[in-house]
Amino acid sequence: MSVRLSKLHGTGNDFLVTVALDGGPAPGADLARAVCDRNRGVGADGLITLLPGTEGADCTMELRNADGGIAEMSGNGIRCLAWVAKREGLGANGQLAVATGGGRRDVVFGNTDGELRSATVDMGPVTFEPAEIPINAPSAFDVAAEFHGVQYCGDAAGVGNPHWVLLVDDVESARVTQHGPRLETDERFPQRVNVEFLQVIDRGRLKMRVWERGVGETLSCGTGVCASAAVAHRRELVDSNLVVEVPGGEHTVELGDTARLGGEVRHVFDVEIDVKDLT
Repeated sequence: MSVRLSKLHGTGNDFLVTVALDGGPAPGADLARAVCDRNRGVGADGLITLLPGTEGADCTMELRNADGGIAEMSGNGIRCLAWVAKREGLGANGQLAVATGGGRRDVVFGNTDGELRSATVDMGPVTFEPAEIPINAPSAFDVAAEFHGVQYCGDAAGVGNPHWVLLVDDVESARVTQHGPRLETDERFPQRVNVEFLQVIDRGRLKMRVWERGVGETLSCGTGVCASAAVAHRRELVDSNLVVEVPGGEHTVELGDTARLGGEVRHVFDVEIDVKDLT
């Protein structure tokens, strides 16, 4: 059996996308781990399957992280899916309604020069309700932790998936790779958690690094960008329209009843591989 994959990235957050619009099954955890392996496979932060839409959506996104686990939503991943969906003839009006594990998301196509170059996603509301994130704590605010002598404090937030946004003085020196794995599995987060290390530059700009559950440090995380912007805005540190800088580039965020995330998407290559070559 062979599988056809498209490699794309959104601000450096890279994904493999496969198409199953004929209703065929999405790849399972074993295949996701194999193709995402950066040494023995193709290499990616996650595997996305483009599936038929349900309940009025144009299509459905199923996302597995590099460890094979299901993820509810990805702001960068959905832009990569939108690129492939456009090539498949979906979203002819410049918009795409996508059913995801975190709810329906609407994508507006941006710059095109024969192919999609950027997109804006309505990411839905950011929640601070503990049960909706979820976090086993009476409040999502001022969630503190200490690890190897470092004191952390920040807020938990839900963007269809769980986040823990920690405020730091200097994001460049933050111990993301050393402390991220431990913070991801904090027992207060029953589904584990994406951990953002966030520095406020000014009222219009944030700088962020992220440890993604089931992946590790990535160059960008769209849901993490939205969670970080919402946390900083709730704390009255930034305005409602801002830029969030990540190692892979920049995102624009507009905060209102929902969070709107803008950013680039780039197609890298297509490949077809025999599954037996991955085992």
